Amino acid sequence: MKPAFKYIMLYLLLLCGSGSLQAQERSIKITKRYLNLPVSQKQSRETMHFRVGDKLERSFKIRLAGSKPDYWVFCDMAALQGKTITIGYKGTPEGLSKIYQDDQIAGQDSLYQEKNRPQYHFSTRRGWINDPNGMIFYEGEYHLFYQHNPYEREWENMSWGHAVSTDMIHWKELPTALVPDSLGTMFSGSTVIDYANTAGFNQGTIPAMVAFFTVDNPEKQIQCMAYSLDKGRTWTKYARNPLIDSKAKWNSKDTRDPRVFWYKPGNHWVMVLNERDGHSVYTSKNLREWAYESHVTGFWECPDLFELPIDGDKSKTKWVMYGASTTYMIGSFDGKTFTPESGKHSYTSGTIYAAQTFANMPENDPRRIQIGWGRVQQPGMPFNNMMLLPTELKLRTTKNGLRLGSVPVRETEQLFEPVQQWTSLSAAEANEKLKSFQPFDRFRVKTTIKLSHATSAGFSLLGQRVLDYDLNANLVNGIFYSPEDMTSMELTADIYVDRTSIEVFIDNGAYSYSIERKPVSTAKDALQFWGNRIEIKDLKLYTAKSIWK
Repeated sequence: MKPAFKYIMLYLLLLCGSGSLQAQERSIKITKRYLNLPVSQKQSRETMHFRVGDKLERSFKIRLAGSKPDYWVFCDMAALQGKTITIGYKGTPEGLSKIYQDDQIAGQDSLYQEKNRPQYHFSTRRGWINDPNGMIFYEGEYHLFYQHNPYEREWENMSWGHAVSTDMIHWKELPTALVPDSLGTMFSGSTVIDYANTAGFNQGTIPAMVAFFTVDNPEKQIQCMAYSLDKGRTWTKYARNPLIDSKAKWNSKDTRDPRVFWYKPGNHWVMVLNERDGHSVYTSKNLREWAYESHVTGFWECPDLFELPIDGDKSKTKWVMYGASTTYMIGSFDGKTFTPESGKHSYTSGTIYAAQTFANMPENDPRRIQIGWGRVQQPGMPFNNMMLLPTELKLRTTKNGLRLGSVPVRETEQLFEPVQQWTSLSAAEANEKLKSFQPFDRFRVKTTIKLSHATSAGFSLLGQRVLDYDLNANLVNGIFYSPEDMTSMELTADIYVDRTSIEVFIDNGAYSYSIERKPVSTAKDALQFWGNRIEIKDLKLYTAKSIWK
């Protein structure tokens, strides 16, 4: 039996179910937009499948609630209107009877207003999200794809969720883009626009949006592609997938997360792929056939590789190779080999992971903009995790050499309304003024503090130390940080507070970090500066708008 056929048979057996529990079925004629499904975290996961006639339409694992659900998830049935589906489930049969169809998802009336819903960070309507995928700008829209489990608030059923925006701030969630198939589940990847029709998918004057992604199955991870001719709304998977199967080459299953881009000087495509112990470079002329070129050790997962101007000078550039944990190397790239010259460095820390930058930015906007996964829990919600603010990456000359920095994109300014500003305050004076500032749901604080002793100082929110600067040990919230002015007693912080998260940008983005916002405590003063005879040189307070209607 051929390996591919063998795996397909095993996959179909999984879909049909096995073991002592008997599969239950229910037929529904689809007349509404959504099927709403009850979920209980107390139930074990079992496989559910939809069939239209004899054809398998989809299959996924779900903790279908037998009694009172913890929350509801949904299936978008727009493509199956008027058809009868048969739902099969190998689990408690009571849950099947609770499934119902409607033109709204369960909980629509409170959507985006839930207690722990981030108010100016993207989060999915229902289910789990992790790595951002396929980030690209095309015809006025920023596309954010992401690792997604539509059927539970925990990791499983890896698919590509999809949202679009005109400003990277206000997002509209679209139907799931890529779903598991007979090869496996959809892991991370990237997208490109094939303007020159190198792959042959274009339709007349319409260029294809081509997605590259890892497919994961119990045996291995392989690299595949799909294309869209309607701005990412629907996708056709390439009939000859996989493009790359490199398990044997590396003697490792860990071969994933293809990052593809056009290398103009060489007139070819480049794929950066994480393989076993680092990032490999492949090249192609047609997006279908790929040749291995080189490998850089020292990275794990979610590669990115991009060119940046030095201090904004377009005539002087360096390349940056990036990994999921936010470490990076600076060097040169000739289209086939990346040569490190400096690194490994890190410019950010905390909840961020697997960040990716937008491809295909317009010619009049050459910014390198990144969004990272925020590993932040939303307790008690039917959704989990979030995306961090979009930030612009810049390569700057510092006392230690070239380094990356990041600041929130200028589009974020529309969210914040200044309400108060003071200068030259003592900690006591600043704390007194902060007592009247009460928008604790979401807000922003910009401040510059000056220490007078080589000790610790900082800023807290309801007892949680949002900023903790240990000048003696050069630590900011426990991470080493040395200001550009080596003898400086000052530190500037731009602090973004949302319902469940906090992002902090130090000294105009020279260093940044993101943390999970702790539950409200019994601290006497909600906002408070602390430290030995510190001066609050500048303090600005902002209210924050919600991005949701």
